[in-house]
Amino acid sequence: MSSMKDREEGFERKFAFDEELRFKASARRNRALGMWAAEKLGKSGAEAEAYAKQVVVADIEEAGDHDVFRKIRKDFDEAGVDQSDHQIRRTMDELMAQAIEQIKNT
Repeated sequence: MSSMKDREEGFERKFAFDEELRFKASARRNRALGMWAAEKLGKSGAEAEAYAKQVVVADIEEAGDHDVFRKIRKDFDEAGVDQSDHQIRRTMDELMAQAIEQIKNT
């Protein structure tokens, strides 16, 4: 019986670890995405940093990446930045992969 309890606790620890990794990776990805989008929007320096923070905060609106995507899409449309939905989502995926690798290597 103790073996099953240990196994269950192991699964719970793994789940908690994976969720923490996902949270950290999402925040790191969103910051990098914000910096990428800021560059496309012609922002630099403190203005780019502030924009990246807005992208990170945008992720709090709902579960998943839809809120972040909508923010970037809306801002690009308003500024006349020519980036397709596919290009934005591809960049999001690439930056997530980089963020996960960075976190695993720290």
